[in-house]
Amino acid sequence: MSGAGSLPVAPRDDLALVEGYHSPQVDVEVRLNTNEAPLPPPAGFVDALADEVRSIAFNRYPDRAARELCAALAELHGVRAEQIFAANGSNEVIQCLLLAFGGPGRAAAVFEPTYLLHTHIAKITGTEVLTGRRSEDLSLDLAEFERINSAHRPAVTFICSPNNPTGRSESREVIEAVAARAAGLVVVDEAYGQFAHWSALPLVSDEGRVVVVRTFSKTWSMAANRLGYVVAPAGVVSVLEDVALPYHLDAIKQAAGRVALRFRAEMEARIAGVVEERGRIAARLSELDVQTWPSDANFILLRPLHRGAKEVWSGLVERSVLVRDCSEWPGLEGCLRVTVGTPEENGRFLTALTEVLD
Repeated sequence: MSGAGSLPVAPRDDLALVEGYHSPQVDVEVRLNTNEAPLPPPAGFVDALADEVRSIAFNRYPDRAARELCAALAELHGVRAEQIFAANGSNEVIQCLLLAFGGPGRAAAVFEPTYLLHTHIAKITGTEVLTGRRSEDLSLDLAEFERINSAHRPAVTFICSPNNPTGRSESREVIEAVAARAAGLVVVDEAYGQFAHWSALPLVSDEGRVVVVRTFSKTWSMAANRLGYVVAPAGVVSVLEDVALPYHLDAIKQAAGRVALRFRAEMEARIAGVVEERGRIAARLSELDVQTWPSDANFILLRPLHRGAKEVWSGLVERSVLVRDCSEWPGLEGCLRVTVGTPEENGRFLTALTEVLD
């Protein structure tokens, strides 16, 4: 950890093993590296939010339980409000899950390549990380899950579906098989769930062990707002409320979440547009000298076949297009990841990639 020697007290030794999760920010015209929504919120959102903000009693603490927001999310998903826990982005949800059910003496299972923050947050909370490998097609390997589950009995098993950065969704049969055998909680991270053809939300019940994590960052165009939530058994939600800091979700954020849900039709139309553009990009990539994988998310993973990934990444930056360099991530040697942007941005990317590969 840089600068640790100048501190009056040394940080925990295990933090030296943790590298922060950061996306390089380069000054370019087309930014397709962080899986953000390509468009701002719908017309009317800001005005509606401003009206809500004017009614906030800023001298008072916010509703600690975020009851109105949780009730609106419960109505959206057809569950009870006590099955919803909201926090500052899906990452704080994951942190609370690990504070409550992980920690020293307990373990969490991840299956690489997958979302790096599952490992990162587990280590920060003192939770042992058990790492399995995915199949060659980057799907979850049930035999690998069974190996880890039977030998180590992890308190938490993470399944990112659609998986970041590979884009693949796991089938309902796979999630059900994991839930039937898992020793602890099964955390299905659906940050990109709205872009997929199915969701694990129907598998959540008070008697089960499945929890589903969602975010407002992607489909609701609210990455700047940092709002996420989990749909879980009521007993799990109760424990999460115990480990969350008091008043952790401010009043403006709660209002933004409630207002966003009024624009469901507009968001669903945008999801359809992203899925259509994803298909257009995939079709063009199939004609180029790259390997790709099927995606159910708002991004596509690709591997240049006869050019180095860093060379291609640099060539794209020279053409003012930024994608994510995943070439040094576990199991993703030589890979890049591109976010689905606007039709114009996607066209710029495809033109630039064609030029670089040629």
